[in-house]
Amino acid sequence: MPSQLDDKNPSPEGELTSRIIASASDTNTHGDIAAGWLVDHMDAAGAYIAQRHAKGRVTTVAVGSMVFLRPVPVGSAISFYVQCNEVGRSSIRISVEVWLQPEEEETAKVTEGDFVFVAIDGKGRTRAII
Repeated sequence: MPSQLDDKNPSPEGELTSRIIASASDTNTHGDIAAGWLVDHMDAAGAYIAQRHAKGRVTTVAVGSMVFLRPVPVGSAISFYVQCNEVGRSSIRISVEVWLQPEEEETAKVTEGDFVFVAIDGKGRTRAII
């Protein structure tokens, strides 16, 4: 996944798949949005694109290269950008970036990660991507 961590004016890569407002119920003990909450939403955003490519059901088989760059304050608008990097016989590798738009109007990347999904049939067995 290309990283824009060193760019002076970074911008999201991939397709905007969802936006959500981070609420107080999603915080960790320090009052920031919990990393697990972000990963859950990243997985859902990635699965949405993977299902389109697989033309059916997929399941997450791996998550890697996760990088957290900054905490997310409560009330932030969070945007999920997804890019399909590779489609194999039954697997799909997806990059997910999370961006926030704080009140001061400065867009900032929060995290990025790689997800691998596998196409499955109705019985949960691996199937070839059509």
